Amino acid sequence: MTIRERGPADDDAIRSLNDAAFGGTYESRLIVDLRDAGLASIELVSLDGTEVVGHILLSALDVTVAGKPVRSLALAPMSVQPGRQRQGVGSALVREALRRAQQQGWQAVIVLGHPDYYPRFGFSAALARPLTSPFSGDAFMALELTPDALKGGEGRVVYPPAFGI
Repeated sequence: MTIRERGPADDDAIRSLNDAAFGGTYESRLIVDLRDAGLASIELVSLDGTEVVGHILLSALDVTVAGKPVRSLALAPMSVQPGRQRQGVGSALVREALRRAQQQGWQAVIVLGHPDYYPRFGFSAALARPLTSPFSGDAFMALELTPDALKGGEGRVVYPPAFGI
């Protein structure tokens, strides 16, 4: 398995992969809308030979804490070909995307995802609770790439129009 940056030639495979993994077109439309808005910051594919079997997108997200901006990303979506799930493809993509995000100086990552999956990478619902957002509960989680980036008071997350929120 190889992980690399997404290239335009991957786009049809990425669309098909997301539609199959999520059972609909919301995620594949979200990807295009985030790219078109210039918000796609880290986008990776996982390959088995030349076949795209996984994809992850991290996009710029407007987050403030105590009125100060926190350089943040939204992790959405992350998908793995249905026949390849539970084989470490998604975990490898998440780890590599987070490594690159930290390397690029991003301070935090926000995800709305499975509460049994994302904590293994350090995501925490407790860390996200002080953030005002359209989402809440255990599936709304945050990860600090810079220590204490999300501490210091009440915060706010504003999703871009691409999310349709």
